[in-house]
Amino acid sequence: QKGYNPHVLIMTATPIPRTLALTVYGDLDISIMREMPKGRKPIVTYWVEEDKRREVYNFITEELGKGRQAYVVCPLIDAQGAKLKGQGGKGYSGAADVYEKLAKEVFSDFKVGLLHGRMPSKEKERIMKDFKKGVTQVLVSTVVIEVGIDVPNATVMLVENAERFGLAQLHQLRGRIGRGEHESFCILLSNPGTDEALRRLKAIEGTLDGFQIAEEDLEIRGPGEFFGTRQHGLPELKFGNILKDFDIMVAARKEAFDIIERDSELNDEHHRPLKERLHSRFGGKLDLINVG
Repeated sequence: QKGYNPHVLIMTATPIPRTLALTVYGDLDISIMREMPKGRKPIVTYWVEEDKRREVYNFITEELGKGRQAYVVCPLIDAQGAKLKGQGGKGYSGAADVYEKLAKEVFSDFKVGLLHGRMPSKEKERIMKDFKKGVTQVLVSTVVIEVGIDVPNATVMLVENAERFGLAQLHQLRGRIGRGEHESFCILLSNPGTDEALRRLKAIEGTLDGFQIAEEDLEIRGPGEFFGTRQHGLPELKFGNILKDFDIMVAARKEAFDIIERDSELNDEHHRPLKERLHSRFGGKLDLINVG
């Protein structure tokens, strides 16, 4: 706005559900940019089960034959190593093992690269440059490619053990493709073992709208504590629904701002019970945000 210069600008590429944004950033003016960059095409997303792996590989081979490139993302660097360390590697794909298999057996006619967080920085930079230049056609990686990677020629994102990833992660990974003129495809390879995992896969398959995905993610995981340290689960509300009662939250926010404007310390006799209730209800958690 003309003549309006904010002192603080907070930016995020991850959509935040409007109910959560209102609660966490309620004292800020929020602007939302929903438009996709020009030239971007919608990404086709498929969730497929493990028994379709051969068909998936054949499809990727067809894309590579057209001169395109592909990402293969795994939840672990070394599944066997994770298992030995007690980190639950059993049944999950390790990037190192997947790389060996794809390079030797599946995509042996193409150059396959491996990228993960344990590599030295210079080696990671070299691998990414080779992929961006088209020297490497298939990049097997962990989530280190989740953000900041722009390769317009990459048209396939294959996510191994997709049930292992959260909705926000899956949405970010999908955003690595569809950045050029060619139609792009995100393939989620997974046999979900829980209803929650199945719900996440159906959500990401069903929409490209990051805000809708964020709302679904909030409903599945819960926002955690607003005055505290717990990062998931629904807040303890005796009345109301943090996910659905947006209009009530707007009205409550307006009333709260009106009260603070009139009595910032809540020392008025009409507001003193409210102040006592806040301290009684939230206790030491208010100290986390320096509230007197």
